[in-house]
Parts: sequence; structure tokens; C-alpha cells
Amino acid sequence: MSDRTSVESVSSTQPRQNTTSDSTTPLGGGTPAPAASPKRSTRARPADAIFRGLSTGSAIFIMVILAGVALFLIVQGMPAIVANWQSNPELNDGFTSAFDSFWAYVGPLLFGTLWSAAIALVLGAPIGIGIALFISHYAPRRLAGLLGYVVDLLAAVPSVVFGLWGIIVIRPFLLPLSDWLNTYLGWIPIFGGQVSTTGSTILAGAVVLAVMILPIITSISREIFLQTPRLHEEAALALGATRWEMVRLAVFPYAKSGIVSATLLGLGRALGETMAIAMIISPAVIVSFLVITEGENSQTIAANIALNFPIASTLQRQALIGTGLLLFVVSLAVNMIARYIVTRGSSKTGGKKKSRPKPLVVPTGDATSTLTRDLVAEKNTAAGPEGASA
Repeated sequence: MSDRTSVESVSSTQPRQNTTSDSTTPLGGGTPAPAASPKRSTRARPADAIFRGLSTGSAIFIMVILAGVALFLIVQGMPAIVANWQSNPELNDGFTSAFDSFWAYVGPLLFGTLWSAAIALVLGAPIGIGIALFISHYAPRRLAGLLGYVVDLLAAVPSVVFGLWGIIVIRPFLLPLSDWLNTYLGWIPIFGGQVSTTGSTILAGAVVLAVMILPIITSISREIFLQTPRLHEEAALALGATRWEMVRLAVFPYAKSGIVSATLLGLGRALGETMAIAMIISPAVIVSFLVITEGENSQTIAANIALNFPIASTLQRQALIGTGLLLFVVSLAVNMIARYIVTRGSSKTGGKKKSRPKPLVVPTGDATSTLTRDLVAEKNTAAGPEGASA
């Protein structure tokens, strides 16, 4: 009996070992310890390395192409930029003869490019955004798919086709409108002057440009509208908002940066358009705000290059390449501004930090009752360790 009692006492004082290897429950109870997960192999696969190399090489290739284009424009255009246009006989002949310097020649062209693109943007951007909103939130599903397909198909139409459409359809169609604008709104400077009898005006060219930039603005805006969180829209409708109020309060604030980006990309398309403007308007290298006159329309850089490059001499071609360099800089600046606006908008919406509740501070003194101290102590405890320490 004594031997058995001693053995039991010794075994009771020693901790009991767990014989089950896969059990994770500790002896003293509480939460079970997490099971150790097996280590996975992180050996790099050849496909991953190939994909990484291709993606990196593609990004570098794009930068090399951009740098090569810029270097080509600088090298080829610099002789005409720094040349003395007044004494150079090659520049005193032909389409460059009426200008004293390169900047006097490119200034009206730059103005015409920006002016026609701005008119096209004013006409096309609201229509493109409206079409995108109708496709994403108002049209039935089958009709929305058909309209989206038709709008995307416009991007595949060549510029020459748009130019022919502008000559045959748009120019005669705008003649009565030009007469009406000149008669009743002629006191506005842009609608003054002698009205064109053929329709070869910058207004006709801007209308065609507005149609050409519709696919870019509509497709990008439509995708941005469709990415609006569904819960935001349903919450606005649940609070009693109409469909338009829901769009104005939930969709537009979310898609604001995307709309700006789509609009500026459309502007970039309008800036570089060539054949439509060259075929429709009757241009001159002048600075003119008139939009319904003939022969007083400001020429664009792209159309001027297309019209004069075949008949230009060596130095005149270099001058045209110099104007192309300026158009390249303007397009790059527009894209950089669009990128800045999008980045700034996303940082404003997603960069706000949540503030922690501040603990209440109890003033010491006889005026503080015991009940107030207890309530403040509960709030400090709910605020966390920082509140308790305060």
C-alpha cells in the first residue's frame, strides 16, 4: 500500500503529457494554438520570369520609342527653329515667305490647333458623357449593348471617311445655322464677319472633330460609370432620391476624375487630327476667332504639315517638323495634366485617415460628481488604452 501510494503521489505531481501529436488544445484550457501550416515552395517558375521580362521590356520599349520620337523632332526641327528667316532665301519663298521667324510662323498654327480642338471639346464632351450615362444607367440591357457596340465602331472609321462626310453632309447642313447665328447672334465676336457660302468653316471642322472624339470619351466614361459601387447607388435610392439625384450624388462624384481623364484624352485626339480639318475648312495661317467665315479660319499644325510637306524644300520641311515638335510638346503636356488631375482626385477620395475618438478629460474639483466620473471612466475605457492613460 505504501509503495502504491508513493507512485500515485509522484505521478500526480508531474505534468501530464499529451500523447496525441495532432492535438492543439493546451492543458490549462483557453484558446487552441494555431496549427502549423506546411511551408510552400517559393521556387521561381520559368513562365514567371519570362512574363516579368516581357512586361518590363515592353515598358522600356515604350519609353525608348517616346524618347526616339522626341530626339528625331528636335534634331530635324532645330535648324529651322534657329535659322534667320529674314535673310534665308529658302525660307523667303513659298508658304513661309510671309513670316520673320519660326515663332511668328508657328504661333497662328498653334492657336488654330487649340481653338478648333476647344470648340470640338465643347460640342462633343457633353454629348459623349450623356451617351455613356444613358448606356450605363438608363438604357435597357439589349439596347445598351447595341449602343456601346455602335459607339466603339466609330473609332474604327478612317479620318478620310469623316472628312468626306463633313464635305458632303455637314457643310451644307450648317449653312442655314450659320446664317441664323450671324443674323441673331452676330453681336458676339465669334459669329461675326461675312458668312461662308460654301460651308468651309472651322465650325464644320469642329463638328466633325466632335464626332471623332465621341468614342474615346464615351467608352472611358461608360466604364467609369459602371464601376460606381452598387451600394452607393442603392443607398441613395433607399433614401428617396430620384434616378437623376442618385446619379448626381453617387455616380458623378465617384467618376469625376475619370470623366476629366476621358475628356482630356479626347482633346489629345482632336489636337492631332489631320485629314478631316485639311479636307473641310478653308484655312489661313492667321489668328482669328471667327467660326462661320470663309478664308479667315485659323489653320492647325497637323493639317498644315499634311498640305505643305510634299511641296516643301529641305529647310521648309525642317520648319514643318519643328511645328510637329511643338504639337508633340502640347500633347505631352495635356496628358501630364490629365494624369495629375486623376492622381489628385484619387488621393483626395482615398487618402483620408480615420480619426480615433478622443477620450474625455475629467476636471478635478468638488463640482464633479461621482456619477460624472463613472460615466467618463466608461467612455475612456471604450476609447482604448490611450483614453485610459489620458
